[in-house]
Amino acid sequence: MAIRDLISSEKVEGNFIIKFKKPVQKYAKGYGFQLNIGDSSGSIMLKYWGTDNESHVNGLYESLNIDDVIFISGKTNLYNDVISINVDSSGEIRKLKEGEYDLSEFVRVSERDIEKMSSALNGFLNSVKNPELKKLIGSFAKDAEFMEKFRKHPAAIYRHQGWIGGLMEHTLNMMTICESMSTIYPELDRDLMITGCFIHDIGKLEELEVSGSIKATEDGIMVGHLTLGVLMLEKIMRKIGTPETLRRKLLNISISHHGQLEYGSPKLPAFPEALVVAQADMMDSQVCTMVDFKKNAQTEDKFAYNKDMGNIYLE
Repeated sequence: MAIRDLISSEKVEGNFIIKFKKPVQKYAKGYGFQLNIGDSSGSIMLKYWGTDNESHVNGLYESLNIDDVIFISGKTNLYNDVISINVDSSGEIRKLKEGEYDLSEFVRVSERDIEKMSSALNGFLNSVKNPELKKLIGSFAKDAEFMEKFRKHPAAIYRHQGWIGGLMEHTLNMMTICESMSTIYPELDRDLMITGCFIHDIGKLEELEVSGSIKATEDGIMVGHLTLGVLMLEKIMRKIGTPETLRRKLLNISISHHGQLEYGSPKLPAFPEALVVAQADMMDSQVCTMVDFKKNAQTEDKFAYNKDMGNIYLE
């Protein structure tokens, strides 16, 4: 049963991933500890109520690590309107080995077909006619490891497209928006926008990692995907000799794609194509967030509050 579907006072048996741990503590009848565990639908606190055998409880605690997948048998409990899972000596916590679980149990996967999206992405990239941009795209596309990671990577941890295949899904949506804008404004450089969409979030390949969950890397925490992406892009452009004017435009697209200084971009979009890419990024990320929130809201109320977008109408 998915975490989001749990109700109070029911038996729970299933596989979950450990997100963080709280140390062993003494309580009235013995020793226990808490784990925050999750699946692809959310997270919940697990409270382990062990015996008075401190050594045994410590041994179990030390055997469990963040990102371990565990099988548990316990019961839900409601306290202060918050549901948690209780496991006592009659229940079970057991660490699982690879092959005993499916990663999709813990990390969401795009509802869109990965292979079809990959084909659509290749279609957009192959349609670029500018020889310098084709050379740049080819430098990334011929790197099989890069492309495989790009196709499977999430776009975020908690927000828009935070699932397997999310980065490619987000990129395709942006390309489609930019394609439409190029028909409305024919003077826009379509090839530059399509390439800009492709490279704008490449830093996320180094910012995020997927094990049993999506989380930030050390580079992601300390450097961030805008800077990581610029470093990756600049390295390739210097290597292949991208003309300086085009190089500066691509760098501006990369560093300005959050659209506003207060959103983390060190520079604002400096030309129309960069503005369109930034607006496409904002539009897709916000629409995806709202649609996904509506789809997964567990309430019969007409409105539900989202911390990023305020009250969202659900009907």
